[in-house]
Amino acid sequence: MWNGKKKAITFSFDDGVLQDIRCVEILNKYGLKATFNLNSGTLGTKDAYEENGRRICRDKVRASAVKTVYAGHEVAVHTLTHPNLTQLDDETVIRQVSVDRRLLEELCGYPVVGMAYPCGGVNNDERVAALIRDNTPIRYSRTITSTYSFELQKDHLLQFHSTLHFLDARLQETVDRFLALETDEPQLLYIWGHTYELDKDDFLWENFEKLCQKLANRADIFYGTNKEVLL
Repeated sequence: MWNGKKKAITFSFDDGVLQDIRCVEILNKYGLKATFNLNSGTLGTKDAYEENGRRICRDKVRASAVKTVYAGHEVAVHTLTHPNLTQLDDETVIRQVSVDRRLLEELCGYPVVGMAYPCGGVNNDERVAALIRDNTPIRYSRTITSTYSFELQKDHLLQFHSTLHFLDARLQETVDRFLALETDEPQLLYIWGHTYELDKDDFLWENFEKLCQKLANRADIFYGTNKEVLL
């Protein structure tokens, strides 16, 4: 399936924030791959919020830095300006995806075929998925729903559910279950999040690096971007 391997691991991170730079350094250190879903209309902007008395920065990567920051990984669509697509008319949905894809292709220099739906809650539906399928070259799009399973969902790539979020309480149990898994069928561990979430507490970046170290260097596992493992 994946260079003869039956198991694969991929990461997906949203919003194109400056913390992605540190994340990429950790991923590269352990030979892991990720897809970074960017809003081209907000690149270079500044943002922050308060949580539990801590200021969390959400400043975005500059457009001119995209190609360098994400080299060796995959850049994918997250819409132009991060609206909830289910609340928009058909024409606006298509524009949000198509323009973002075109601008990202200009920045990264290769065809962009992946996507993650923006916003929490109900951020996708059959109408939006059909609009993307019928009007854009996008071939897969991730939701925020966790399955806690490793099935590939080949028939639902435009509403693809992750295994789980990287701060999920079930992360360690799920990772251990995947690493111990012996299978004759393709199985995928798909972990997603926002890298700015790792600034919520002092130990979270350390935990993330420990996770990457634990997942790395397994002879029976393929490490790829979303595009490489799904398509």
